[in-house]
Amino acid sequence: MSTTSPEQTSPQAAQGHPQRWLILGVICLAQLTVLLDNTVLNVAIPSLTRELRAATSDIQWMINAYSLVQSGLLLTAGSAADRYGRKKMLVAGLVLFGIGSLAAALADSTGQLIAARAGMGVGGALLLTTTLAVAMQIFAPAEHPKAIGIWSAVNALGFAIGPLIGGFMLNHFWWGAIFLINLPVAVLGLIAVLALVPESKNPRGDRPDLLGALLATIGMTSLVYAIISGPAHGWTSPRVLVTATVAMVVLALFAFYESRIPYPMLDMHFFRDRRFTGAVAGAVLITFGMGGALFLLTQHLQFVLGYGPLEAGLRTAPLALSVVALNFTGLAARWTTRLGTPVAIGLGMVLMSGGLVSIATLASGGYGGTLLGLLLIGAGCAIANPAMAHAIMSAIPPAKAGVGAGINGTLAEFGNGLGVAVLGAVLNSRFAAVSLPVALAAAGSAAERKQVTDAFSAGLETSQLVGAVAVLLGGLLAAALLRRAERADSGMVVAH
Repeated sequence: MSTTSPEQTSPQAAQGHPQRWLILGVICLAQLTVLLDNTVLNVAIPSLTRELRAATSDIQWMINAYSLVQSGLLLTAGSAADRYGRKKMLVAGLVLFGIGSLAAALADSTGQLIAARAGMGVGGALLLTTTLAVAMQIFAPAEHPKAIGIWSAVNALGFAIGPLIGGFMLNHFWWGAIFLINLPVAVLGLIAVLALVPESKNPRGDRPDLLGALLATIGMTSLVYAIISGPAHGWTSPRVLVTATVAMVVLALFAFYESRIPYPMLDMHFFRDRRFTGAVAGAVLITFGMGGALFLLTQHLQFVLGYGPLEAGLRTAPLALSVVALNFTGLAARWTTRLGTPVAIGLGMVLMSGGLVSIATLASGGYGGTLLGLLLIGAGCAIANPAMAHAIMSAIPPAKAGVGAGINGTLAEFGNGLGVAVLGAVLNSRFAAVSLPVALAAAGSAAERKQVTDAFSAGLETSQLVGAVAVLLGGLLAAALLRRAERADSGMVVAH
């Protein structure tokens, strides 16, 4: 079947697609391919450090090459899905992601792996935009919060099983096998999408904004490169200053260009909606703190506490499992309805910030402090993430669901990439060695090795606290802006 704009006016749109829950399961399966890749790579960091002799900056680029290419293309991918068909883009994303995963598995150098990861980002951009956009089309508006909650819970489930599968694979196979696990998931997702997912599109949608995508990708890449290079080359070095300047100029040009063209990738008028602005602010800061902190946590569990890849994966699972439990049981949705979106987002991010503080201050005493932190973060994610995604999507016309999903995904990917870069830079400024294994190998005695480990732990603690502050500020800012938006809307209704 095919739907056209306006897409929410038919009786079926008002009631929802008759197979909507089965279709939601299919698109969540497609989403798993992207999520498994993100979390599996975190568990593989020590293996890549040893076997490819990758420095901390190399590891950061393995993560950021994927995130930055993806974030630069998400808006254009969403616009293309709205115009040419969301099902077509979903199929294309699965195919491209599978090919990129195979190339990553066969890479034999850090450069090849970084290039393959960048290629996977193209497929990931198509997947992230189309899965949420399709969900918004097949469910009636009244069911959107519940559908987004389940979509978010499946995201968390991917986070939970990714480290477990990755740890198992690393214990039995070479590191490239962690990318091969994407292939059967991509194939199953492709078959199910072709058989079940209905086509939907807005034939009057805007044509893709290729120049905007190019400017966004260049600007974001330059910004994160400057942050990664700062600790090693000095924040006032020509390399850092030039790339930071390029980033600011290009991103400013992007904003100016988008405000002038008739088919913008990012419509600047969206920012006039306080709901949209509040959700955007929260989404960037929440993923900034979470992405960077979890990047560091996997290293803490393996390098400092001495767990193997599978053990580390098992010990990070409580975070995601708590999200799954709260979202699938409907508890988080009921709390959000009772508290209201602003309070729910604020509460969720306060819980997450507390969890990061717990990990930073208590993790050195063993796993207990880490477990408490993971449970707090999971509870906060279960409440805040679906509420913010719904706030963003509800502020955008239904016919532009792909663009809305692209904005939501861009914020998540950009915040995650920036968090890895910034908190990694904080760690590098406190721990000046190329990597912990190299520093430990160079240590001549047990006392020196302890000094190295203590320095690394101190850097991790500082970085986690920076992430906690970012998440807390994001929660307060988002809650305040969303509360103002609700009051303004109420005032307009009364006046009318």
